[in-house]
Amino acid sequence: MFSRDNLFFGGIFVAAIAVFMIWGLNYLAQHHTLFILATFFGLFMAFNIGGNDVANSFGTSVGAKTLTVKQALIIAAIFELSGAMLAGAAVTDTIRKGIVDISQMDFDPMLYVFVMMGALLSSALWLMYASTKGYPVSTTHAIVGGILGGSIALGYVTMPHGGNIFGLIHWDQITKIAISWVVSPILGGMASYGIYWYLKKNILDYNDDVEAKINGIKLQVKELKASYNESIATEEEKVSHNEKLQELNRLQKKSNAFYALRIHAPLMAAFATAMVAGMLLFKGLKHAHLQLDNTQIFMLIATFSTLAYGIVYAIVKVMHKDSPHKATMRLFSMLQVLTASAFAFSHGANDIANAIGPFAAIIDILATGQINAESPVPIIAMATFGIALVAGLWFIGKEVIQTVGSRITEIFPVTGFSAELGATFIILLATKLGIPVSSTHILVGAIIGIGMLNRNANWALMRPIAMAWIITLPAAGIMSAIFFALLKITFGY
Repeated sequence: MFSRDNLFFGGIFVAAIAVFMIWGLNYLAQHHTLFILATFFGLFMAFNIGGNDVANSFGTSVGAKTLTVKQALIIAAIFELSGAMLAGAAVTDTIRKGIVDISQMDFDPMLYVFVMMGALLSSALWLMYASTKGYPVSTTHAIVGGILGGSIALGYVTMPHGGNIFGLIHWDQITKIAISWVVSPILGGMASYGIYWYLKKNILDYNDDVEAKINGIKLQVKELKASYNESIATEEEKVSHNEKLQELNRLQKKSNAFYALRIHAPLMAAFATAMVAGMLLFKGLKHAHLQLDNTQIFMLIATFSTLAYGIVYAIVKVMHKDSPHKATMRLFSMLQVLTASAFAFSHGANDIANAIGPFAAIIDILATGQINAESPVPIIAMATFGIALVAGLWFIGKEVIQTVGSRITEIFPVTGFSAELGATFIILLATKLGIPVSSTHILVGAIIGIGMLNRNANWALMRPIAMAWIITLPAAGIMSAIFFALLKITFGY
């Protein structure tokens, strides 16, 4: 990266932190030290979400050379911040995911501040470790593990003789997370495999056949011209030569090089638009209170899909100057930017809550002195955390981008589009069916699905990645329990 760019983005990040600190110190009448510490922990978490989650979302686009890292950053900045500001939750549950029932514990609310602070710090540290190794992991699993570990430590401190703290854990939620380790990548792999198989069979293989036919005709033309000497040819030979040229030209035009792209690309664009619109309307914009019923949403999706079909069909019609292969790569590069942008918007709207949720609970307790069922999220906090997320992508996201974009399997625009669309389809389906899945695991599984079809998946790399998935929750939990104890001792509670 250019040092000028580092200074620019680093300067924006530092300025945002300074403005937020000034706001927070004026907002709270007391507990300023805890606020400053919690702010650094929360922004550190958001920074690492950007370095891991956002990086893996854009890995396929960068790996396919559809976008440069700088272009990915710009798109991420626009769509992540838009998602966070326009569609982020106005309020966030203070008890994330209902992992532990703390209502049966009797404790000073300030102790729960330490639980959330420990959860943020432990999750952030684990994500930073995973990012430096290039392992894409689930930020949701990390923060859930952090809250679980901190809550267990809280229970041992506040319940007589430790009580039955494990009886307060919602094991059904933990079981769902464990199941998602297996289900998410399998579903993602199946979806991307099916999409890429369709594109390969109906467009890529057709392009290869038709280009081979065209090249064969061009070779015949070249050989015919090389063997023909107009100055000594008879009239009969001239007529025969011209007829052969006309026949070869007719065969070349008849080959209909863009037939597959003209038929199948608009259909795939319409399907992709439907999935993207569905993910935004059902998932990304679920907190925006659009007040649309399902019929209106499906009508919007149908409208956008029809428009996408017409636009892509028109684009293919004017691409005849390119070879079929080049035209295909250019077209799917455009479509890949669409899916990557939708991923960024949905991520900004939803997963930023993994950092802002615990932090909102912290400042609410510091301001009110009690644990409330819901905690308001100030707009300035959402904006600052969004900037931290984008800064994380810029400064530490390169390793994860490399892993997702090139180390698991070879990615080019069609395969990258297939992986992103397959992941989008499964995330939308899981959202509607209420199935708990990890978007990170789905996307990695989708890339593996591409590698399986092309028979070049890097299974050796998947072993440490899968191990990181399994370790994420307990690693964050253990560290969180330790940090809770240290914070409790440090502040004398």
